[in-house]
Amino acid sequence: MSRKDLAEAVGVNPQTIGYLERGDYAPSVELALKIAAVFGAPVEVLFSLKPFSSLAQIIRNKGDD
Repeated sequence: MSRKDLAEAVGVNPQTIGYLERGDYAPSVELALKIAAVFGAPVEVLFSLKPFSSLAQIIRNKGDD
């Protein structure tokens, strides 16, 4: 899904989606819930108070198992 498509689905500017992706903007509860609904996922899967690990870090950690 493109930024533009997601922005249209939740009623915001595509630039806002870019800010969210980079962590430069914290969404309102309403916006977070709208985004979660678009993806059919619980909001905590998409947003967290604690930063998510990068994909590279997750892959490195799996190599340690």
